[in-house]
Amino acid sequence: MKAQRADHPMDFREGLLFERGARGRVGYVLEASDLESEALPALPAELVRQDIPGMPELSEIDVIRHFTRLSRWNYCIDHGLYPLGSCTMKYNPRLHELVARRPRMALAHPYQPEALSQGCLRLIHELEQFLARITGMDTLTLQPSAGAQGELTGMMIIRACLTQRGDPRSKVLIPDSAHGTNPSSAHLCNYQVVEIKSGADGRLHLEDLKARLGRDVAALMLTNPNTLGIFEQNIAEICALVHDAGGLVYCDGANMNALLGISRPGDMGCDVMHLNLHKTFTTPHGGGGPGSGPVAVKEFLRPFLPVPRVVKEGGRYRLAEEFPESIGRVRSFYGNFGMLVRAYAYILSMGAAGLKRVSENAVLNANYIKAGLRSVYQLAYDIDSMHEVIFTDQRQLKFGVKTLDIAKRLMDYGFHPPTIYFPLIAPGALMIEPTETEPRAELDRFIAAMKAIAAEAETDPELVQSAPRTTPVKRLDETRAARQPILRWTPD
Repeated sequence: MKAQRADHPMDFREGLLFERGARGRVGYVLEASDLESEALPALPAELVRQDIPGMPELSEIDVIRHFTRLSRWNYCIDHGLYPLGSCTMKYNPRLHELVARRPRMALAHPYQPEALSQGCLRLIHELEQFLARITGMDTLTLQPSAGAQGELTGMMIIRACLTQRGDPRSKVLIPDSAHGTNPSSAHLCNYQVVEIKSGADGRLHLEDLKARLGRDVAALMLTNPNTLGIFEQNIAEICALVHDAGGLVYCDGANMNALLGISRPGDMGCDVMHLNLHKTFTTPHGGGGPGSGPVAVKEFLRPFLPVPRVVKEGGRYRLAEEFPESIGRVRSFYGNFGMLVRAYAYILSMGAAGLKRVSENAVLNANYIKAGLRSVYQLAYDIDSMHEVIFTDQRQLKFGVKTLDIAKRLMDYGFHPPTIYFPLIAPGALMIEPTETEPRAELDRFIAAMKAIAAEAETDPELVQSAPRTTPVKRLDETRAARQPILRWTPD
């Protein structure tokens, strides 16, 4: 398929609202009040807003067109392929949005009595059972608001368990192929982080693990499949070694989209894991909105789960707090309920067979891209991939083209760039995860664009180095934006 650069026939150039206004424009007009002025109490002067210097005066259409035009700049999964590796940016089915917007779901108040919340509590209870079965764990909490908070919750549970045993220990082992938030979660629980290097095949080797295991190791935090998109084939032996040393195994479940219905971390020997409902179970992802990072555990860790917990007694449900060994609350109420509704609807609509097909297609799509691009981009690790594949800029560097240049040039072809420069153990990484929701035609378009950029890198490297060219905003000084952000507008 021939690559097509994105065209922008209606490329609106949009300035600030402060630049659009004109004297005398108004967005609304109120009818004159029919009340006598004497009947209205006078407001204290300090409560009456004075004119704000420099504020724009705008009509309604000024405001509508401004924000509508800005919305066209915002790339999202509804526009096209979103190949961010490690993030699993899959399509959010509209059916689940309709379910979550039903008034009895969307308008349920967290303070309403349990007698009026039986449907919501049942949904929470059943979703816990679904996720426990999917992961091979025994029980879980839905409180955490994100994967990172789920990690922290999981490590707090591990520390509480080991402390109760009288041996909290001091170290947590983390492979260099783990997610970047793992060390932070361990550190916040007062553990010393010990990194383990991956082998030449991108996997954790038993000999390296044995060399670092000791009676001071509280846990191993393992991402599986790891951030290289590689499955840890020795996972059962890894878990056994950690358990023999008295430690626990934490599994980062951010890449669970590769395992649904195929394998379960609980069966592998993992003791604790978190899930990302906004990755694997199609709840909205990104934009600073509500996330959800449930934590699943084996039975011996149940006493330490956060409270409140939904307990079923007979045919009714209640929120229970009477768990003295609990780590306490990690989130107000019982999590982001709207996200739980969406995940619940997704699991019910897909069923067991459908969830398995999700992972099968996710793995197939990643390997399809791998086969399509391996002739023009260097593979970080040339072994079987799971749900994502990692290339590097090694072949393009000799022409002066770097990973960032390739990512920016992709925008001119109408694609959101993949994750870049992560994981750190793959220099110049291009981390691509197509997910299961992309059709073959879209994958072919992406492959064609990537091949075209590889050819441009050889014949006209300056073209790639100066990208993007067709977007409303060109390449920014990202270092300065991070260190010296401009957060206020001033008239001058």
